[in-house]
Amino acid sequence: MKYNKLLGAYGEDVACSYLEKQGYKILERNFNCKVGELDIVALEGDVLLFIEVKCRTGVDYGNPADAVSYSKQGKIVKAALFFMTRYKLFDHMCRFDVIEVLTDGSKEDTRINLIKNAFEYSGKYGY
Repeated sequence: MKYNKLLGAYGEDVACSYLEKQGYKILERNFNCKVGELDIVALEGDVLLFIEVKCRTGVDYGNPADAVSYSKQGKIVKAALFFMTRYKLFDHMCRFDVIEVLTDGSKEDTRINLIKNAFEYSGKYGY
């Protein structure tokens, strides 16, 4: 398995553990559909969360959340709408979060930053 895939999987594991300790309920991981992928789908109370995880070993190229471009946000929104349609979850409020995981590969030096409402769905222009 490639290093980036291993790093991403590690970041998602760390993010899920963190969210569960904060009281979130993980509904799904790595949800794939024809329009995109969702790293984590969770509930915080009755709010449906779509969480993008970005794991990095440094900030040489910016903060991990900087990699969630406008284009990537659009794909996440489309996948979220697909997920909500499939499971008939339109009665839930939803939120788009990003979790940054900075690590050297050891649990002792792993930092997590949860960015709530990292971006919003405006309903305009298909995104």
